[in-house]
Amino acid sequence: MKQIENESSRLITFSKRKSSINKKASELVTLCGAEVGFVAFSPSGNPFSFAHPSIDAVANRFLNRNPSPNNSSQALVESYRQAKCKELNQQHDELYNQIKAEKAQGKALKRLTKGKSDAAWWEAPIEELNREELYQMKGRMEELRRSLK
Repeated sequence: MKQIENESSRLITFSKRKSSINKKASELVTLCGAEVGFVAFSPSGNPFSFAHPSIDAVANRFLNRNPSPNNSSQALVESYRQAKCKELNQQHDELYNQIKAEKAQGKALKRLTKGKSDAAWWEAPIEELNREELYQMKGRMEELRRSLK
């Protein structure tokens, strides 16, 4: 291996590798419960760091200034973190599924109106629709009916 000669290529490579090492350090923390800390300086001299629980705690522990943290308090913090992560992951999954459903609905509407820029969605040929699209159209027509009432 040798240093990359082109400065812009070197900066791009640093940026990509920096994000990879951040990801790996985060995985070590999550999977193993390790205390991790690293500091890197970019070729332009900008510092970047990653640490868990903090850079001070990791550095003090490395330098033997601070003994191993109290396991009971660490377990409490970790259980709270896991509960919060679970809650956030659940919210993420719900939002992702909503977005997926909305995209599917949008695709169905585009298919219905494809080639008919001046036609409305309710004028789509029913024979060309599948079962799901028919249910969607029925729901929209019921909604339109309620609105008109």
